[in-house]
Amino acid sequence: MALKTFRPLTPTNRFKALPAFDEITKSKPEKSLVETKHKTGGRNNNGRITTRHIGGGHKQKYRVIDFKRSKRNIEAEVKAIEYDPNRTCRIALLQYTDGEKAYILAAVGLSVGDKVSAGNSVEPKVGNALPLSAIPLGASVHNVELVAGRGGQIARSAGQLVIVNNREAGYALVKLPSGEIRKIHENCYATIGQVGNAEHMNESSGKAGRSRWRGVRPTVRGMVMNPVDHPMGGGQGKSKGGGGRHHPMSPWGQLAKGFKTRRKHKSSSNFIVERRSAKKK
Repeated sequence: MALKTFRPLTPTNRFKALPAFDEITKSKPEKSLVETKHKTGGRNNNGRITTRHIGGGHKQKYRVIDFKRSKRNIEAEVKAIEYDPNRTCRIALLQYTDGEKAYILAAVGLSVGDKVSAGNSVEPKVGNALPLSAIPLGASVHNVELVAGRGGQIARSAGQLVIVNNREAGYALVKLPSGEIRKIHENCYATIGQVGNAEHMNESSGKAGRSRWRGVRPTVRGMVMNPVDHPMGGGQGKSKGGGGRHHPMSPWGQLAKGFKTRRKHKSSSNFIVERRSAKKK
């Protein structure tokens, strides 16, 4: 996947870098795999804003993705690579030999006409889904399950991959994109390969309007607000919060730097072998 840049004839075009959509082969989604998507505008059932900076944007339809790879040991052919407005990566339309269709995340190297399948004894090639017990050590995978049968939850966004490092006592040791090494039961399924659209991180919209099309409303720093609106607001001129030094925090008083928010005795901590790498000073 490539990015297209523009001649700097306007301030908008100067730094704009957008996807070229070269890999897209089908413009409209499969009707049987589409659902309506209700927009909340960031509000709860009482009409109160619970998530800020959400609202407006273009209408979207939700594409139903088969994160579970539920059809096992049945071969499917990749019929199309499509754009999905709900996620950063592309999606692949599969058609199984029995005629059923499904969407999966499109991995790097997956193209129209490829054959993919899921099962315990399938070949470990790009697009195939296998349990961690059957995946070769050192392989790159994505869409990894945390609980067997629940469906993939890890490494689903553009360019993400997880590396299978080792296996011991019924668990696979995998290295996550954050650098964390974690134990996951070897019966959990994962898909071979890296999630496609790896250049997504280098995209630059070039203008605020493009964010509005995506349903993202403007935000401002807490420091430039009034004291009634934010703990860091107020003060004369460019003060560091209320006229005196104020530790960075959220609008609701949660410290933003250095304060550990993870529960001390969280049950899933037992599965973390090595924490993610600390930032280099």
